[in-house]
Amino acid sequence: MSFLPLAGRRVVDLTSSLAGPSCTQLLAALGAEVVKVEPEGGDHARAWGPPFVGGNGALWFAANAGKRSVVLDLERDRGELLELVDEADVFVQSLRPGLAERHGVDAATLRARKPSLVHVSIGAYRDRPGYDPLVQAASGIMSVTGEPGRPPVRVGVSLVDFATGQWAAIGILAALLRGGGATIEASLYETALALLAGHVAGAAATGENPGRHGTAFPLIAPYEVFAGDLMIAAGSDALYERLRGALGLPEDARFATNPDRVAHRDALRETIESALTGRSSAEWEELLVEAGVPAARVRTVAEALADEHTQTLGILQTLGDGVTVAPPLTVDGERLRHRSPPPALGHGPPEPSG
Repeated sequence: MSFLPLAGRRVVDLTSSLAGPSCTQLLAALGAEVVKVEPEGGDHARAWGPPFVGGNGALWFAANAGKRSVVLDLERDRGELLELVDEADVFVQSLRPGLAERHGVDAATLRARKPSLVHVSIGAYRDRPGYDPLVQAASGIMSVTGEPGRPPVRVGVSLVDFATGQWAAIGILAALLRGGGATIEASLYETALALLAGHVAGAAATGENPGRHGTAFPLIAPYEVFAGDLMIAAGSDALYERLRGALGLPEDARFATNPDRVAHRDALRETIESALTGRSSAEWEELLVEAGVPAARVRTVAEALADEHTQTLGILQTLGDGVTVAPPLTVDGERLRHRSPPPALGHGPPEPSG
């Protein structure tokens, strides 16, 4: 691996759960030395399972590659922690509100000690614990997720956690590019609102809540799952014409433009569902793709892993006892990869693998 722009940089990682660890894992993949500071029992996310990979929870495994672990008590071993900070370029913490100040690792204290430090605090929502579904609920994401007339549901991945980690990483990279010496704050709640930007703009303009639309998108039609497991995303009039031709649908003034199709969404859905009878979703996927219509059968995670395209990308990486997803970046034709498996508690990184 040759793209290691953060080589020679040290990051002290005093985070847990997913948002902070996913941020520092990305920095490790970019070449930084990341020292994960854990309590005697370890990051509580190590116990999130089953499933477990190498004795730790699968989510923990997926967010802590390329690091080394040290076990420190924040009160008893504060001197050792400060020694790590003195040698670091970046310090990332996700302690509950008030604890950073209590333990003397807040931005004001550490940057007074080392002005060149990039200090990053990752928060959640007000003074509450930083859990992804809590913020999905509080921000409004759950209110637009699920089927009409049914209870709201959680997005099936820890979207807010991972997106917050990415925003924190962007801030860190920008601060280092500027020359260091910065105080950065990111939070799950702010990230959730950013993810909702389109809905926020619409609600602010109309005063109406977006509501839940299942697999559909309220601004475009057809743009949802049909026949139970076939996603069709005809996002323009030209794409709808290709779909109409592939399905053998007659011209219909109700469906002439996207606003027309949105206004007559139910009738359009019934028309398309009727046309899809007689063939399997797999057959229709092949036919529609050949016709230039964006379409995909809803696959399971296992099917996605086995997909030829997934295998060709080389994004699946074997690390120690498990398989994870390498960073979704290719630079100069080379896939960015994690440099070592996640560490055992209190140990340096295992030997590189995969």
